[in-house]
Amino acid sequence: MATAFCNLNVCGSGLTKLNDYRLKKKHTVLKRSYIDCKRLSRSPCNAENVFPKTFRRELEVMHCTQAFVNNKDLGTIHEEDKEENISKATLIWRAIKLPIYFVAFIPLTVGSAAAYLETGTFSSWRYSVLLISSVLIITWLNLSNDVYDFDTGADKNKLESVVNLVGSRTGTIVAAYSLLVLGFMGLTWVSFEAGNMRAILLLACAIIFGYIYQCPPFRLSYQGLGEPLCFAAFGPFATTAFYLLQGSRSKMMHLPFTGPILSASLLVGITTTLILFCSHFHQIEEDKAVAKISPLVRLGTKRGSGVVRLAIIGLYVLAFSFGLTRALPITCIFFCAFTLPVARLVVSYVQENHNDKHKIFMAKYYCVRLHSLFGVALAAGLVVARTAPKICIPRLAFS
Repeated sequence: MATAFCNLNVCGSGLTKLNDYRLKKKHTVLKRSYIDCKRLSRSPCNAENVFPKTFRRELEVMHCTQAFVNNKDLGTIHEEDKEENISKATLIWRAIKLPIYFVAFIPLTVGSAAAYLETGTFSSWRYSVLLISSVLIITWLNLSNDVYDFDTGADKNKLESVVNLVGSRTGTIVAAYSLLVLGFMGLTWVSFEAGNMRAILLLACAIIFGYIYQCPPFRLSYQGLGEPLCFAAFGPFATTAFYLLQGSRSKMMHLPFTGPILSASLLVGITTTLILFCSHFHQIEEDKAVAKISPLVRLGTKRGSGVVRLAIIGLYVLAFSFGLTRALPITCIFFCAFTLPVARLVVSYVQENHNDKHKIFMAKYYCVRLHSLFGVALAAGLVVARTAPKICIPRLAFS
């Protein structure tokens, strides 16, 4: 089955051949009908002479029908050619999903910056090992998601699916879980070295959330619960765990429910969840076909674009509120304000193209851009707050 999908561009498929035969047969019938009408029009006792008005009306209907069918079939063929003409390199790039790996980089960077704000310490080798381990786990998520979506049929027409490209379901799933084991070993090693087992428990919860999100028998993403799981896994769990691992042993043994880490983890969770939400826009029909009730299947694209707008507005309202209430340093507000043009781009793009299946495909990558820039700005604000002189914000007084 996977081999057949991989060779779709090279040798075709049974469905494609059947569709070509159907189109040729339809065009042949219409052509014969048109030729018969022309022959009949040359006859002295034809229907046009006996029933001129009726014949003209029927001939006009026939021409309109033929034109409509031709345009519809040509449009279908054009869309199929457009999909089939995608280069192999483009499909491989889509399958790798390189920009998505920023969801591993941002929680680690923000958590490390928050630890630096509190303790003034930073371990570069811990950061490197944690980054590599996180990338391996994100790769497991992507590969296993392709495998299980292939099993349910959700990726049947997805040319950039890893299973369709490689042609082996077994090889893909073995590689996925091998990467998961290696990534978890790296996280465990750093946790033991840091002497903080609370961090590995938080990371284990994040991985479990990733498993029940997509893997059988749970597959909670099919019930529309993917976004809450994504928010918790990448926000409070992962960001807080990385904060613990970058902190010193003496000061960071307890869960750090302080203002900066709690606020920062919530903001990271929102931007990460926005990527997942926007990835559903272009595959609503495929999700419906396999009974995957994603949020956009429930809402539709128009209301979904409104949700994106409200989520981004809420993101910046929260960020500025955290800064004004001193939960976050004022430098975080300053740097995050520079990302407003990117946020505006995401909102306008989704609102203008939510009905265009091909254009809206890029919405998730615009969200990745926002997620990355906002996370870097947040981390920069936390670091600068430690090194630069503190800026005091006077409290509002009411008499």
